[in-house]
Formats: sequence, structure tokens, C-alpha cells
Amino acid sequence: MNKIKIVLFGIAAVILTSCADLNYNEASGRDEKWTYNSPINGVKALVYDVYAQMPSEFKDNLYGNGAMIASATDESEFSLSFSPIHKYYNGGWNPSNPFPDIWDRSYRAITQIHMYLERIHKIDLSDYEYDPDYQNMVQQFEIFPYELRFLRAYFYFELVRAYGGVPLVTTTLTNEQANRVERASASEVFKFIIDELDAVAEYLPVSYNDIPGQEIGRATRGAALALKARALLYQASPLFNTSGNKALWKEAAVASKVIIDNAQRWGYKFSSYANLWGHDTFTNPEFIFVLGTQASNSFEQFNYPVGVENGNSGNCPTQALVDAYEYQADGMTFKEKHPGDVDVTDENPYEGLDPRFELTVVKNGDLWPTNTAQQIPIETYQNGFNGAPKYGATPTGYYLKKFVDGNCITTANNQTSTRHNWIVMRLAEVYLNYAEAMYNYYGDADEKGEFDMSANEAINALRNRPDIMMPEFQGSNGFEERYMRERMVELAFEGHRFWDVRRWKKGAEFFKNVDVAEFKLDGSGHLILNRVTKTRQWNEKYNLYPIPQSEIQNNSNLKQNPNW
Repeated sequence: MNKIKIVLFGIAAVILTSCADLNYNEASGRDEKWTYNSPINGVKALVYDVYAQMPSEFKDNLYGNGAMIASATDESEFSLSFSPIHKYYNGGWNPSNPFPDIWDRSYRAITQIHMYLERIHKIDLSDYEYDPDYQNMVQQFEIFPYELRFLRAYFYFELVRAYGGVPLVTTTLTNEQANRVERASASEVFKFIIDELDAVAEYLPVSYNDIPGQEIGRATRGAALALKARALLYQASPLFNTSGNKALWKEAAVASKVIIDNAQRWGYKFSSYANLWGHDTFTNPEFIFVLGTQASNSFEQFNYPVGVENGNSGNCPTQALVDAYEYQADGMTFKEKHPGDVDVTDENPYEGLDPRFELTVVKNGDLWPTNTAQQIPIETYQNGFNGAPKYGATPTGYYLKKFVDGNCITTANNQTSTRHNWIVMRLAEVYLNYAEAMYNYYGDADEKGEFDMSANEAINALRNRPDIMMPEFQGSNGFEERYMRERMVELAFEGHRFWDVRRWKKGAEFFKNVDVAEFKLDGSGHLILNRVTKTRQWNEKYNLYPIPQSEIQNNSNLKQNPNW
């Protein structure tokens, strides 16, 4: 492709307002002549605008005050009661108050993609033919359409896992068309996603090391295939696989195994758990797709304990999450060994736990954050320096460590900042996806079938990492429960739990009653962990988002999800 032409004439004509979510395009605010006359800057900027729509919990602050989606699950509770995140389980979630960001953001990005794809054949780089970087320009512009098709599949996955069937729009729409679209079935949307990813994967680079700019955070072959594997896993799960079709689980296993088999060749390998976050981790070889951010200390201010200057407690891990961690010696869980209240002074219940606990959770007595020469142990007990009744103190007895850079200084003077890299896909998730698909297909966690790795072997690949070294999974007895715990522990605060529990249709089991800890000093000065169960609202309709009422008012063909 030596000459690529694009004409953006008429973009404004298709930017209509009465159904903004399906045809709004941020690019309409750009100077059209500048975009056309400067494709290197203008058109590239349009592509990067689409990437910018990808959600990152480190930059978007969707629920205010740094609340993460984990705080709408049994992983954590957000310390500030006025945060919108609580509406997921306090009765404030409804079609008129619908958390519309997924709908708005996804269709906005999809519209941008359509506008580009419909004009890609008109891009003209001939004016740059004698530029020394001409061939590099051509190479970049040849990849753009495949990147955008990957992104379109990504945004449709965001939509289908949230809403089920949605309007499957593949071209720009007039206002009249947008107000008549109907919802495709979830299976039709999944098929589109999977077909698109199959179509573009071979044209996407394995990495951008040899691509001009060597940019990170762009679509690769591995990212396309990992997204396909994830989409297939969701499609096979009970929420969407209502007929119990086991063949769908096999398709999901096959897709994950492709990545596992090619991981070394494509440059992917497990990292230590501690290296999943930090200032320069965007180069971590475990990451398949990651979104970086500018350096900041906002995440630290949101999540440092109350009592630390500018600390706001934020997303506080629950006792339910702590209970999921196992002991290295025998594989028993925290809850199995300590089902009731615990005298923490007489017995240190945290000693010997899975190393991922120490890297994820700040507990009473920890020296945290690590940014001061004279560190003071954290006190999460009643009347402790970092505990209630201080305003905003942890409501769970714990604070968050994962993703928080303890070296970051948030004091009024001499503040420091750091980059945070949101993990969209990484190799450990692929192994977990494979294990789940294999077990559900064969019904036996040790069965390899036509594959050369069983479900247990995939899990053990994670547990045998040198910095983890947890007892291996064996046999099939209780596999599903153990797998769900392992997934919760491994992927904690990475945005999976909210969706996993929904696709498993286990909200009533995990989200309705959530254990937290209250720490108190008894009359002898012993620290006592008191378990408290908090009851939250759960309704099966919560498995899917409500379609925003404003959309239904614009388009009567958009039927609301059941019971909303």
C-alpha cells in the first residue's frame, strides 16, 4: 500500500444529537481541514482518541474519590459513604441512575472507529513520498485499520458483558437510523467479536519493538487472541450459556491454549507478583495489554490510610478477601483455620499465608507506607491512629497495598509521583481462563483430553512461581470452589471479580453477605479480630446493567433488560 487516502468531508453531517450515545464522535470537535491536510498528525490523533476511550481505573475515576469496581464486590468496601460506588448494592442503581459510562464510552469509540474505517481508503500520503520516514508512515497507517477493528471488538465486549445483547452497529448512522436500532442477541454480539478478532489477529504485530515509535499500549496479536479467549470464556459461562452447551467451554480452552503455547515465542512469561505494579512495569513481560498513565500520586492519596497525610482510606480489602488466602504449609484457607474471632496478640493468624496476601493487603501493625525514614506501625483497631472513629477510616479493618506505591510521598511539601499501569490482560489470567474452561468441559480437573495440560496443571503453573510456592491443586474434589478462590486472590483489584461473579450467576452467594473485620483491644490489651457480616442488596437482575432510560426514551426499539 503506497498511497492511502482519506477525506473527512461530511463528518459533521453525521454527528447528530438526539441519540448521542450511538453516533457521537469526539473527532467532530477537530478542525476537519487540518485533519485532512495533516494525516500524520490529524489522522493519528483520531486513532489515539479511540485508544483513550479504553477504561482505566487509574485515570478515569468513574465512581468518584478513587473508588474501584472492586468496592462493588466482596473484595473491598469503599471508605467514603457518599461515593456512587455504593449504589451498586444499596438500591440506588436503576435505569434512571444507570452507571452509563460503559454505554456512552463504548458507542462513542465505536462511532469514531466507523468514521475512520469508512474513509481509510481515501487517505493520501503521497505528499510525504520523499520524506525519509515515508515507509514508516505507510507501515503505521497499514496497521491502523486492524488496531481499530480490535478496539471495536474490545468495546463490543465491554457492552455485551454489561448489557447482554446490544445494538450491533457496524457503520455510521443517521439520526433516524440510530433511533430505530434494535438489540442483537448476546450470541450474535459474541460471534461478531470473535470473528473480528480472528480476522485481524494475523495482521497485528507480535510487538511494536520493530514498529516506528515502539509504542506501548497498542493492539498486538497476543492482545487480540487473549481478548478472543476471554470472550469465549464469558460466552460459555452460565449467564450467557443458558443451554449448558459444553462445546463452548472447549472453544474457550482451545483459544486460551493458543496463547499459552505461543507465549514464549511472543515474549510473554510470568513475572513476580510484586512486579505487576510500579513506576516502570509497563515493560513487564507478563502483560499482554496494559494502559499506562501520567505520573501522579492521586491513587496513593485515595488509598493511603487515614492518619497518613492526605490519605483517604479508599478501597479497603474485606475479611472475605483475606479469608480466601491459603496457608503455604497445608493449603487451608484463613477462614478454615480461623472461622471465628481471633486473638491476634496470642496468635499471629497472618503468619505463613500465601505471599500474595502481604503484597495486596495492609494489616494492623504493618509499616506502611514505606516512604518515611521513621515508619510508624499502622493501627486499624478502634481508636487506633488509623482506625475508627476517625472520619473515613477503614470500614473493614484493612487497607489496600496492591497497586499502591508505598514510596510515593503525599505530604504537603516535597510530594512525589509515580506512573500506574492498568492491567487489561496478562498471562496469569489466560492460564486461569484455560483451567476454568478445561474443568467445565471435561468435568475432571486432572483430565488432559486432547490437550497436554490439565486444569490443575494450569493452576499449579501459577502457584509454583518462585515467589509464590503454594501447595499444588490435586484431584477434582472441590475444584470449582478452590478455583474461584484462586482467581479472586490472583486477580484481586484488577477488575475481574465484579464480572466473574455475575457470569457465574453467584451473586447471592458472594455479594449478599460480606464479612469484614473490626479490631479492638480487650481489657488485657490483646488485639481481637471480630468478624462482622455486612448485608448488601442483591437481585438477580444485577447480573446485567440496565439500559439507560434516556436511550430507551430516544429509541422505543431498545427493550429494557429483565426486571429493570
